Amino acid sequence: MYKIKDIEKDISRYKRKNKAKKLHRFFKTGVEEYAEGDIFLGLKTEEIKIIAKKYREISLSGLKELLRSKIHDYRNVAIRILNYQFQKKDIKAKKRIYSFYLENLSGINNWDLVDNSAHKIMGAYLYISGNPRKILFSLARSNNLWEKRIAMIATYYFIKEQDFHDALKIAEILLYDKEDLIHKAVGWMLREIGNRDMLIEEQFLKKNYKDMPRTMLRYAIEKFPENKRQDYLKGRI
Repeated sequence: MYKIKDIEKDISRYKRKNKAKKLHRFFKTGVEEYAEGDIFLGLKTEEIKIIAKKYREISLSGLKELLRSKIHDYRNVAIRILNYQFQKKDIKAKKRIYSFYLENLSGINNWDLVDNSAHKIMGAYLYISGNPRKILFSLARSNNLWEKRIAMIATYYFIKEQDFHDALKIAEILLYDKEDLIHKAVGWMLREIGNRDMLIEEQFLKKNYKDMPRTMLRYAIEKFPENKRQDYLKGRI
């Protein structure tokens, strides 16, 4: 049976002080920044993947310990293992992983962790199981930055299945949010809708674009033809 100490030892082999410093700046870990206090060891994504693959059969109790760590790399490994386990399990096991994910949201507290898991676990389970999606609307109305982003990014799974309704509803809830990371998430999901059905995205934009934060709008229209993009940016629609 795998032990947390084994994972910690493997992670420590890849530590890089210089890269860790860069990651602390990139992920805004300073005082009063969105990821204040998050600790990076300087691992590369490929190294995280190697470790996650090696320990992919670790128990949920072990993953819980990793997710409670202040070290980002530990939580990153845990998320990638959860994704792997979810993909390989039957619906009953998927439900356990989904429930575990919800119980440990406090450890999914930076944008890369959210973006690499919310749609792959929360969105996937809700879509596959057909269970009510009201949890996403509760999270969207949370005061917690990461819970709001989880709610929005979870809908990416629905969007890939041509199911846009809940993504648009959550986008409406978050339309006036003050956080830049929420503006980016909403704009990204609107763009993904547009990649599949431009008409539906534009219906939403024509109704809301004048009230949208600039970053949200820019993300949403990033792939529009330049003349149309400028029309939205200059309020000519």
